[in-house]
Amino acid sequence: MPAGVCGCCGALRPRYKRLVDNIFPEDPKDGLVKADMEKLTFYAVSAPDKLDRIGKYLAERLSRDVIRHRYGYVFIAMDALDQLLMACHSQSINLFVESFLQMVAKLLESGEPELQILGSNSFVKFANIEEDTASYHRRYDFFVSRFSAMCHSSIDDLDTKTKIRIAGIKGIQGVVRKTVNDELQTIIWEPQHMDKIVPSLLFNMQTTDELNSKNNPPSLPRSADKDENPATLAESCFRELLGRAAYGNMNNAIRPVLVHLDNHQLWDPNAFAVSCFKITMYSIQAQHSHHVIQQILRHLDTHNKDSPRVRAGIVQVLLETITIAAKGSVGPTVLEVFNTLLKHLRLSVDFELSNLLASSGALSTNNDEKVVQDAIIQTIGSFGSNLPDYQRSEIIMFIMGKVPTSDAGALELSHSGDRGTRTIQVKLLRSLLMVTSGYKAKSIAAALPSPFLEPILSVSLMEDGELRLLVLHILHNLIDRHENKAKFKGMRIIPDVSALKIKRDKSSKQDISFMKKQGQQLYRHIYVGCKEEDNDQKNFEALFIAFLLVTIELANDEVIIDLIRLALAIQDLALTNEDNLPTYNRCAIQALVAGYLSFLSQMIAVPAFCQHVNKVIEVRNKEAPYLLPENLSREKLPKSLETQDKSCIFLQNKIADALAGSGYSVDRLSVPYVPQPTDEDRLSRRKSIVDTVSIQVDLLGVNVQQDKAKIVEEITFETLKKAIDSQNLEEQEREKRRQIIEKFQKAPFEEIAAQCESKSNLLHDKLAEIFELTISRPPPSPSGSMSVTAGHVQYHSIPVYEMKFPDLCVY
Repeated sequence: MPAGVCGCCGALRPRYKRLVDNIFPEDPKDGLVKADMEKLTFYAVSAPDKLDRIGKYLAERLSRDVIRHRYGYVFIAMDALDQLLMACHSQSINLFVESFLQMVAKLLESGEPELQILGSNSFVKFANIEEDTASYHRRYDFFVSRFSAMCHSSIDDLDTKTKIRIAGIKGIQGVVRKTVNDELQTIIWEPQHMDKIVPSLLFNMQTTDELNSKNNPPSLPRSADKDENPATLAESCFRELLGRAAYGNMNNAIRPVLVHLDNHQLWDPNAFAVSCFKITMYSIQAQHSHHVIQQILRHLDTHNKDSPRVRAGIVQVLLETITIAAKGSVGPTVLEVFNTLLKHLRLSVDFELSNLLASSGALSTNNDEKVVQDAIIQTIGSFGSNLPDYQRSEIIMFIMGKVPTSDAGALELSHSGDRGTRTIQVKLLRSLLMVTSGYKAKSIAAALPSPFLEPILSVSLMEDGELRLLVLHILHNLIDRHENKAKFKGMRIIPDVSALKIKRDKSSKQDISFMKKQGQQLYRHIYVGCKEEDNDQKNFEALFIAFLLVTIELANDEVIIDLIRLALAIQDLALTNEDNLPTYNRCAIQALVAGYLSFLSQMIAVPAFCQHVNKVIEVRNKEAPYLLPENLSREKLPKSLETQDKSCIFLQNKIADALAGSGYSVDRLSVPYVPQPTDEDRLSRRKSIVDTVSIQVDLLGVNVQQDKAKIVEEITFETLKKAIDSQNLEEQEREKRRQIIEKFQKAPFEEIAAQCESKSNLLHDKLAEIFELTISRPPPSPSGSMSVTAGHVQYHSIPVYEMKFPDLCVY
């Protein structure tokens, strides 16, 4: 009877249950019954409203089998679920998916590695299915947590641990694929999920193979290795995650990377950190690069008090990042990068000097700080050199504005005093040198604008040879627009200039105008630079190359005459030795002039000029080889240079005769070059005075002085004698006028400016004296003067005939 009752009840069971039961064989080793599985699939497709019931019943059976450890039937149930998912695409599949996800969660919760791997593989298959309708209520929080935990599996068996980690990575990849394209599933980008997903991937990427590739661009993973190597699979998933990140999700995706590197102390050494951010920059969309840079800059600000090696590691990561992103960087991000880096450069200098002052045993810390400073300078240079020219010019001005000078604290002065200020100046100029490398402006006025030229030349006047050398190298980069600097190997006599194949263009109107306005500043910079006592071979070589570059890039006929005057003035500097220069400096100056005039004579190709220069060089080779660049050595210097034959000196009259024969205007060559005797900061003021004081004022000042001289001479016998001979006096006046006119026609601009300034100052002083006398002693009034006596006011009238009026008021 019981058997009959059971048979009766079995016949009354719902059809979907009977179809589900039939797919399970008696022996689980036989696997899924394919014929009955086809019937179940046909039934599910024909009656989609039964899918949810089929799913629930399969879930019940799987739960019982898991509890009873009947894992064979568990595999059969999951196989059936996978086939139903692949076959059924209808609106009712959402209800079936809920049952499916419950079964996957049940497998992931089990402690058996095989079931966890099975659940992960089933979820990956589900993730690859494109659903017809969106799900408004489905969440994947549990799966993110479980898959992340599987990525950190620490089972003793290496093979099993690798399989579990791979299954976890694949599960995370499935979650990403299932959610990132669904607008209703943006919750996956929230911090609580990214804080689990990103560290799980980075944990598996951290392998020795990845470290070895730190200096190479990250390569795309090969498909053959994805299923076998957790690091490769994790990298592929990490790339896919970042590639799908939208504009508003970048910060949530990058922040966990920085936190992971902090927690695992991966900034020192930073090979893995560099690799991670290379992968990041190559994976994200180009327009999102500035998000990554901003995150690293904020992270650097957060760690500004950490150890030097940690800060250096962060800066080096920033270097790799901005090198990739520089071409697409626009807007405030550029200035933010440089401003933050310059701030940390100053902090590093302060730390270095404070450690040095605190104790002498902090040598290793100071060396680490130098590593930080070098990394920052390299980062500034790399970023600047990759920027377009219009942005690079702004950055050059920005950095120059941060350089502290003696008269203005553009950058807050270091807490360590003058030594800190000097160190900051060197570091900032080194940064500026790297930014200007390869910079090619269309005109020299764009490369050396007045707001930049005046402060950079004021730095060149400091008593520090290293600062002056850096300024010269910066000027080399800005002036050299045709990459000719590399062709000059130090200071030497170039035997054949044509063999260098120098590239040059005809001077443009902008360049000619620049030299008329700013040329005197460049000349004075070279002249004063040659006078410094602490100059060494590198300084003289830099001055020599500056001479050559100005000649190549900016020289026309007028500039060539000015440069020759400058060279002769520098030669006189060594000959007269008014500044008591060392013997080496005097020899180096004459060697510099010899090398430059040899180059210039070949450039302008004037035979007589070349002949004179070559003759002087030949004489020096025989009688004074220490006056030539090739033989310049501190060990082979003479004891005295007071007796030098004229044949060893470049003569102004012979150069003038040679150039006059070739059509050059050599009138100004007879006027010695005299630099303006003030610093660079006063040049602009002097120029404004020259603009306002005309030649007529100068003539008026001369006439005033002449009149004063006449007044003084009238009391002498000689004056009376000259007054008798009026014809001789008229000739003297004409001669003086001719000299004044000739002076203003041929004298150099700086000399005229200095004389105009002195005479205009004299005129202003006299006018001020007259006004003071006029105001302090008012003229008498016809109404009389007022006096107070014993508390009573009394008026004293003065007759008009007794008043004294100025001569101009009487007629």
